[in-house]
Amino acid sequence: MNAVSETALPPAQKLVLADEAAMLAFGERLGGACISGVFIALAGNLGAGKTTLSRGILRGRGHSGAVKSPTYTLVEPYTDLSPPVFHFDLYRLGDPEELMYMGIRDYFDGPAICLVEWPDQGRGFLPLPDISVSIETVGRGRELTLHAQSETGAAILKVVEIC
Repeated sequence: MNAVSETALPPAQKLVLADEAAMLAFGERLGGACISGVFIALAGNLGAGKTTLSRGILRGRGHSGAVKSPTYTLVEPYTDLSPPVFHFDLYRLGDPEELMYMGIRDYFDGPAICLVEWPDQGRGFLPLPDISVSIETVGRGRELTLHAQSETGAAILKVVEIC
């Protein structure tokens, strides 16, 4: 992750997606553009589409199986992918310090792509994401606000034609 001052990065971009199929398709494009070591933070209310977007990202990385929200396990590993992808859901995290006990730094120090739902639950124990995605329900569709928080994140969003 290459954190730089926000002034050097493009401003947050909004993207409106009409339905679940559009969310999956965008996720596939985003996943296909991801490189080793990328951290994507996914925020939004319950049912906003964080797991749907994660499913698309995983498809974009070559995963064809089921994708479930790791609400109870905190992390779902996809180690058959290259690089591996770790999908976190911190909704039920009792205390952010619990992340230290599960070895959270090990997940972010390697080449893996990390997707984290409910990143605010891990505040203080998670690194700065490369891309922050906030998802809001708009009718039957979704509005995504995508914010590159590193040069790597900006480059990825440029590839998927967001920045």
